Order: sequence, then C-alpha cells, then structure tokens
Amino acid sequence: MARRLACIMLTGFFLAGCSLTNREERAVTGGAVGAAGGAAIGAISGGSVLTGALVGGAGGAAIGALTGDDGDEHPHKHRSKHKDHDD
Repeated sequence: MARRLACIMLTGFFLAGCSLTNREERAVTGGAVGAAGGAAIGAISGGSVLTGALVGGAGGAAIGALTGDDGDEHPHKHRSKHKDHDD
C-alpha cells in the first residue's frame, strides 16, 4: 500500500512540471514531506501508514500553501499606474 501511494505521489510530481507558482510548489513539497513523515510516524507507532500519510500530507500541503510567497503570482503588482509621457 505504501509503495502504491509513493508511486502515485511521484507521478503527480512529474505531471506537475514547471508551470507551478511558488505557492503551489511549496504546497506540493509540503504535502510530500508531510505524507512521508506521517507514514513514518504511523508505521513506527503501530498505527495506520495510510492514515498517517493522508493526515501528514494534508497538513504539510496546507502549511506549504500558507507560507508560500506570492511574489511570482502577481508580476504586474509593482508597476506604476501611470504611463510615462513625453512632454
């Protein structure tokens, strides 16, 4: 079961490609780290590996998304509202 989950996650990473914003990249990375950590804790504690991976992945993705930088999502945010005029 854990091997299948890992294959699904890796497939998602490969399909995601380079079109992600910084916030989305952090959410995906956080989800992966959280899922791995949750699965490990579930296995060590004798609980469900799948439940640990799901809870850890959801928590990691949420934290990654909330701490992501919006800098590259709004490239026109810092542009001036006025055009330069030649007078």
